[in-house]
Amino acid sequence: MGHASSRQGSYRIIALIVASAFFMEQLDSTIISTALPAMAQSLGTDPVRMNFAMTAYLLSLAAFIPISGKIADRFGTRNTFRGAIMLFVVSSVLCGLAQNLPWLIGARLLQGASGAMMVPVGRLVLLRTVEKSQLISAMSWVLFPAMIGPAVGPLIGGFLTTYLSWHWIFFINVPIGLAGIALATTYIPDIRSDAPPSSFDYLGFVLAAALLACLIVGLEGLGHGGLSPTALLLLAAAAGCALAYAWHSRRHADPVLDFSLMRIPTFRVAMRGGFLYRVAYGSFPFLMPLMLQLGFGLSAAESGAITFAGAVGGLVMKAISVRFLRAFGYRRVMIWNGLLSAMLLGLCGAFRPEWPLAAIYLLLLLGGLARSLQFNAYGTIVYADVPPPRMSAATSLASTNQQMTAALGIGLAALVLDTSMRALGHAAVQLTDFTLAFAAMGLLGMLAVTPCRELAPNAGAELSGHARKTGGPARD
Repeated sequence: MGHASSRQGSYRIIALIVASAFFMEQLDSTIISTALPAMAQSLGTDPVRMNFAMTAYLLSLAAFIPISGKIADRFGTRNTFRGAIMLFVVSSVLCGLAQNLPWLIGARLLQGASGAMMVPVGRLVLLRTVEKSQLISAMSWVLFPAMIGPAVGPLIGGFLTTYLSWHWIFFINVPIGLAGIALATTYIPDIRSDAPPSSFDYLGFVLAAALLACLIVGLEGLGHGGLSPTALLLLAAAAGCALAYAWHSRRHADPVLDFSLMRIPTFRVAMRGGFLYRVAYGSFPFLMPLMLQLGFGLSAAESGAITFAGAVGGLVMKAISVRFLRAFGYRRVMIWNGLLSAMLLGLCGAFRPEWPLAAIYLLLLLGGLARSLQFNAYGTIVYADVPPPRMSAATSLASTNQQMTAALGIGLAALVLDTSMRALGHAAVQLTDFTLAFAAMGLLGMLAVTPCRELAPNAGAELSGHARKTGGPARD
């Protein structure tokens, strides 16, 4: 009885500790974006090549998320969570001390791996320690800081870079992390799974990680070196890993990424459409700050303040998205809002320094609203028809897909920029190169609408409360 009472009394503290870890992990996915030009100058490299620093973090996150649960089951939630925060702090210091791009990339890979341990294990801590009656309240404490992190990242990054130095975008994690370690030691219970240990899919993990690495680095090689033998070899290796994993996953009882979930119609649509859409919008945190600083001549702080308009739109939509889904249903929202948000993304490439600042703010605000609604739709309908016993596998596959597409979006945007520069004979990136890159991403976002047409009119009705009940595909 005493243990249960204590656990109920401290669930808010546990939720806030987990929320702090979520905040750091999400913040570091975007805080670097407005600092890229200053970092490139300091490290003596091309600003476009700095996309490696963003993709390395996201790639490492995607690769290590699937194994976080197994590590927590073996070493305990407290030890894993505390160790992940410590590793995140150490890797953040290494990032801040980086003297060249390879050093920074290595530190970002380590930072991503530790972030991949923090977030899923933190969620696991809540699910295993908080009473069901308190879970919704606990998750609300967690999700709001996690939602704020990506929104304020460019703003904080721009401020620190302009008024201190880019190194502080990493050093800011140190006091947060040390406080998290102390609190985790006191309040996070050390829980281990009671289930008998299952064989971990080591071969599947290696194949999936190799596939991601070869694909991302191969795309980077195409952008920076054209059709070089190395880039083509890496892309061929990625294709080989994909075929090998497809063969292996059909023969393993518990594959690290279970693609048999794609037989569920709503899951399949969310994964296919969400893949294209997230790749398209994954380019935004990379392209927009670079365009505002290199093309408009703005400071990092000014760039962060402008891009924050889109984040405000996203935060507003988080609170009201359920009303749109209830009124119009998932299918209509995902088709028509998907088209609108893709057009708004492409329109970003038309921004010019002579445009009224109010017009840029307005379009970014509208884009943030539409983008947030689409992300919410994809992020919820993906689980609409997944049976409870398969929810863990679905979460692992969806989370990996989300991180991988963000990395692919940055890599593809850099590829388009480099290709445009070579084709147009630009020695340095110009506004026209950004125009073509945003146009390409906008077209990719429009392609994401095609899978959404496969949804039934009442798809996800239990989630949204949409009253329309008809059978078969609808004509829109």
